[in-house]
Amino acid sequence: TANAPIFGIDTKGNVSEWNAKASSLLGYCKGEVIGKNLVSNFITQEFRNSVNQVLSSALLGKETANFEFPLFTKAGERKDILLNATTRRGPNDEVIGVIGVGQDITQIREVTDEQEQIADDLSRLIESANAPIFGVDVNGMVTEWNRKAAELLGYTKQETTGKNFVERFIQRETQSSVADVLQKALSGKETANFSLPLLSKHGQRYTVLLNATTRTDAKGDVIGVVGVGQDITELNAVMAESKRVADDLTRLIETANAPI
Repeated sequence: TANAPIFGIDTKGNVSEWNAKASSLLGYCKGEVIGKNLVSNFITQEFRNSVNQVLSSALLGKETANFEFPLFTKAGERKDILLNATTRRGPNDEVIGVIGVGQDITQIREVTDEQEQIADDLSRLIESANAPIFGVDVNGMVTEWNRKAAELLGYTKQETTGKNFVERFIQRETQSSVADVLQKALSGKETANFSLPLLSKHGQRYTVLLNATTRTDAKGDVIGVVGVGQDITELNAVMAESKRVADDLTRLIETANAPI
């Protein structure tokens, strides 16, 4: 009556136990499996060696917990099982087989695989984006540093990961304002279009227009901040030059010794 698939094998690997949950999960009734070799008949070729090793170890008294392997139903559907293999002993403590208690983790595995796929896609997007992107954890330590950030500032990902972003990569005179933006994002208050001054490894100054976004985990807990930037150094230089020219023209008109 256990609400978990349970099977047993004898010392030859032949099925000796097969409970109702194993039957309902896999579609084989007890009469179809008793006396059949578990590994040869119900485990796919690619996993036979690993499953056989777990069962053989249990027959030697070495039990295994949380071993993950797939089983295929009678209809050909894959089920992912988390197995605890326990040595089965007789009245004189002699080994008479193995009892396997499983947990159907098929749905959990599907969700996990999907989450891993999303995480991989996000990592590739961050890395290949044509904009500097960095991430920090709740302590302000760098966790993300994409190719464009490395290209712009001259620091590799290995040189920045685990270092304090504000203390190591922000000019002293602006550390307080940058720390404030990151702290607000960690509190859930995101900032758009913040002008972030950065100093490259080689001493060159850059201005990045930054969007600071709160980063959360699957449970919604804040785990850091992701900053997506846009290098506006050249734009600022052009705008400054345009303003200088406009100011010069204004002064020229104002001071000209002729009616204008």
